[in-house]
Amino acid sequence: MSSVEDADVTRAARRDDAVRAAVEQGILAPDRPVVALLDVTGIRASAAALHAAFDAVTAPGTPVLHAFAVKATPLVPVLRLLREEGIGAEVASPGELALATAARIPPGRTVLDSPAKTPAELRRALALGIAVNADSRQELDRIDALVRSAAPGSPIASPVGIRVNPQVGEGSIEALSTATATSKFGVALRDEGARDWIVRAYADRPWLTRLHAHSGSQGMPLALMARGVAETYALAEEINRHVGRHQVDTVDIGGGLPVDFGSDATAPTYAQYARLLAEAAPGLFDGRYGLVTEFGRSLLAKHGTVLTRVEYTKSAGGRAVAVTHAGVQVATRTVYVPGAWPLRIAAYDAQGRPKTGPDVVQDVAGPACFAGDLLAEGRPLPLLEQGDHVAALDTGAYCFAHHYAYNSLARPGVYGFAPAGANTAGPRFAVVREPQTLAEIVAESGGPHTGALTTL
Repeated sequence: MSSVEDADVTRAARRDDAVRAAVEQGILAPDRPVVALLDVTGIRASAAALHAAFDAVTAPGTPVLHAFAVKATPLVPVLRLLREEGIGAEVASPGELALATAARIPPGRTVLDSPAKTPAELRRALALGIAVNADSRQELDRIDALVRSAAPGSPIASPVGIRVNPQVGEGSIEALSTATATSKFGVALRDEGARDWIVRAYADRPWLTRLHAHSGSQGMPLALMARGVAETYALAEEINRHVGRHQVDTVDIGGGLPVDFGSDATAPTYAQYARLLAEAAPGLFDGRYGLVTEFGRSLLAKHGTVLTRVEYTKSAGGRAVAVTHAGVQVATRTVYVPGAWPLRIAAYDAQGRPKTGPDVVQDVAGPACFAGDLLAEGRPLPLLEQGDHVAALDTGAYCFAHHYAYNSLARPGVYGFAPAGANTAGPRFAVVREPQTLAEIVAESGGPHTGALTTL
């Protein structure tokens, strides 16, 4: 068994221990019938694997910033943990920047990407020294105006670049494919006149020193992702030849490494991807360019679990149905597009132990009031009974931290866990986010303004 496979087995064992302990310690309780669990040990291991993968293919001394895509898991304690592991932040909104700031991630380790940055956002980022990737010609015009308005002789504190779309094609999930011919992101590199405009933009602006592209995401084949990076590197070389100096000094290659949602396996690995990139664009790794990455899902997905109680069981049309408290509010993509986002489901008994017994084809349903609110449909599992528990696996990214407030269902509490310490018999837990209260739901739904409409 390889070290990666051994780590995957160990991670599954930690998860089983945490589920049992969450039930025993009352973290999952009658008044908290759905919770989210984050494996701190696993998150640290993923961060270490990312560092090691790129260290292995870059020349010694190459500046490399791994910036976590905050959109994947926008939780301040997660960002702070990643900061401890040497990971910065890639933000795409004022809210995400506020989260990164609260986690004390320095501006110099923060990257701002968004296709809709306002003048105020750009002004603040440039004042703080946050790296900015201009997404369009019009945005670059705005940055030009801010540069012109700066005090004479004041250099720009922020690294600034242009995001390009290499237009290499789409993966199996169209909505997540950012490098198609008509993607909304970046300057479309193959459109008529676009490449010449980009080269001139750098020639006219010595302060443009970065180039950015993001061609990966779930459903994208690695070869296509590597092609996007290689074409971005080739453009950086072309720009530098044209201007006659090493002006583009850093290439931001984005993130988007896919995750295996069908098993406990970590596949593909950062090491595999880094080696492929080094083969596709060896000059990018020879020390002449700094690197920025923006991985998100691949750092967190495998380390999150949504745990919920089976409230009722029934049979409909000859099929067993387990009704739980986890559904569209925590796994929105799975519920609405199950073919693209299937979730693995693990069955546990009333004591939180892995459930055994012959598999029975059954549905695992959520609490929302529409028929399609299913975590899994027609799934073979040990027959679930009232009081058992269900775990939705690999949900550490784009799930419980992206609450969908259908039926005014409360956001679940999120708890990090780590193995037993010297003075503890079982896993240790820490609160990442408190469960949402009914009072908070009312307040968010206009409660403080109850009579506002009656006055009109």
